[in-house]
Amino acid sequence: MTEQELLKKADSFIEENIEGIIKDIKAIVDIPSVKGPAEEGAPFGKEVRRALDEALKIGKRMGFETVNCEDYLGYAQLNGKSEKYIGTIAHLDVVPAGNGWNTDPYDMVVKDGYLMGRGVIDNKGPLILTFYLGKFFQELGEKLPYTLRMIAGCNEECGMEDVEYYIHHYEEPVFLFTPDSEFPLCNGEKGRLCANFTSKHFEQGAILEFQGGVAQNAVPDEAFAVVRGDIEKFPPADRIRISQDESGVKLTAEGIGGHASHAEGTINAIGLIADYLIRYDLVSEDEKRYLSMVSLLCGDHLGRGLGIQCDDGIFPPLSIIGGMMRMENGVMKQNFDSRYPTNTSGEELVEKLAELGKEYGVEITDVENSVPFYIGTDKPEIQACLSAYNDIRGMNGTPFTMGGGTYARHFKNAISFGTEIPAEPLPDFVGKIHTSDEGIGVERLKMSLKIYILALYRLMKIEFQ
Repeated sequence: MTEQELLKKADSFIEENIEGIIKDIKAIVDIPSVKGPAEEGAPFGKEVRRALDEALKIGKRMGFETVNCEDYLGYAQLNGKSEKYIGTIAHLDVVPAGNGWNTDPYDMVVKDGYLMGRGVIDNKGPLILTFYLGKFFQELGEKLPYTLRMIAGCNEECGMEDVEYYIHHYEEPVFLFTPDSEFPLCNGEKGRLCANFTSKHFEQGAILEFQGGVAQNAVPDEAFAVVRGDIEKFPPADRIRISQDESGVKLTAEGIGGHASHAEGTINAIGLIADYLIRYDLVSEDEKRYLSMVSLLCGDHLGRGLGIQCDDGIFPPLSIIGGMMRMENGVMKQNFDSRYPTNTSGEELVEKLAELGKEYGVEITDVENSVPFYIGTDKPEIQACLSAYNDIRGMNGTPFTMGGGTYARHFKNAISFGTEIPAEPLPDFVGKIHTSDEGIGVERLKMSLKIYILALYRLMKIEFQ
């Protein structure tokens, strides 16, 4: 079969199956699969497990071999001539819905050609596309040179314990891509450092409660604090609502949310409250010191206020955001999520932040670190994917590196590959990943699947060792 014939069949297949694709995406988007308390048979919570069961049910209906990998994740498989396999991996878990939705985040709808719901891009929609990728080649009726394994992850947003389990218990693919990024393809990811700015215990503090954020890798669009004091001493301020609470004055801040790796244009709601409390001298000196470091964190996503800015010329510059603030028993914990290039390290950043923290009464705790990864663009598998994208779209795109972290960094030979195209404008009612009104166009789904079909066709011709 020539590639021209393949693409003609792909066009027909996509048109015949697009309603089924939308229906299957809805089946898993409607499950609120945010990580929850571990239960027997559900290490990442019952809703994530329910989403995994539904995904495997879809794969089984399509005629694939389906496997639950000890409840950590699962896969659907199209067996080929060789037991060596090319893999895809996308995730079923999602970040919490957050605020500001104009549709129900867990009741997917199609509006003016766009699927709307939490996870339609990140990453449930692309997961279903990988299943239909397998279905296309299954219906061609000829065994592929390699087995195709379509993996459904369950813990991408909160630690990636699922894929770590998989790598230690299952054979790795000869090559893998995750449709959890942007086109044309990403061949390198920054390191990622997550930790907490932990305060001392405030015995006589003014702050009674402080809470903000729903995920460590998202800039919070809302936060609130309850503070002792006379409401008359709390001046009005932009983006902050002031109200009387049973135990004090409640400040509710409204920022602009976004993903940790794309913080441009965001306004951190936690930072708004910290700045307000400092500016109007509404807290104790010890609290003010702590909040000053929180303010430095939330006020500049490039880390300049913290003195950790850097750029290696390969990756985008270092970024850092404050994701979640929690207060328990008089101790505040502000988490941060930093994506760093190759000219620094997690250890060096912790050392710098810890030294700065001494000035502000801050201790760096709960440290998690993963190093950068990079894969050369001259490899035939990279060229197979890149050329598929360029040929389908008539483009001359080149690989890029990024600050986002995907499953790809955990495998020996992997990339992230679509489905987003940030440069393309979206209607005003459509949001991006990790924001309200998350949406993806039906035409984008069709185009992405066609790219994946051509890419897999070319990947299957490579002699992997």
